[in-house]
Amino acid sequence: MSPRREKLTSPQTRVALARGNRPAQHLLPLPEPVDAEAARRLFRRQRRIAIRTVALLSLLLFGMSGAFALLPALGEVRIAELPLSWLLLTVAIYPLLFGLALWHVRAAERAEDRSQAGGPSGGER
Repeated sequence: MSPRREKLTSPQTRVALARGNRPAQHLLPLPEPVDAEAARRLFRRQRRIAIRTVALLSLLLFGMSGAFALLPALGEVRIAELPLSWLLLTVAIYPLLFGLALWHVRAAERAEDRSQAGGPSGGER
């Protein structure tokens, strides 16, 4: 006679199964039809901000790489025996990326705040 098989489950599975199909209390209600147009305007505004951010990011990254390709003398400049181009592309780029990300988040939040306050439907300042 073979040994009896046991079903093994993780503690998370047991908690999820014990919870059942109760609706989540933390979900926000669906917007009313009146709010749908405001949501579309906000989405378009934030999409314009995102496109602008991607364009600036592309300009920053490809612009730096292109500058080093067009001006190879920049690769010969050395600081502490490291090429300047390498330092700029690996170290100096991060504060610029952080600043761009911060600008993007703040612009998107301003657009959202304006739409909640019933502000102008134009782009961010």
